Amino acid sequence: MKFFAVFLPMKDEEKSKQYREEHLQFLQEKQEEGFIFAKGRFVDGAGGLVIYKADLLEQVEDMVKKDPYVLKGARGYEIHEWEMTQA
Repeated sequence: MKFFAVFLPMKDEEKSKQYREEHLQFLQEKQEEGFIFAKGRFVDGAGGLVIYKADLLEQVEDMVKKDPYVLKGARGYEIHEWEMTQA
């Protein structure tokens, strides 16, 4: 299992507000399916970050493209494989 950090930069603040509940429901479903390690928004309004767990980058990209924020044009996305280290 690998980790993938997904940055969801703000594209449209109004759409982000409009589709927030759908986005949160989508993330809840992915968390229940075991694909979410961590998630949260940036307090400066720049967007948010979701760390997915999956075997392949393509799996994560497929999920991200189905996120209502991405589908509706509220947010863009960048995906990077993330290696967690011990402090």
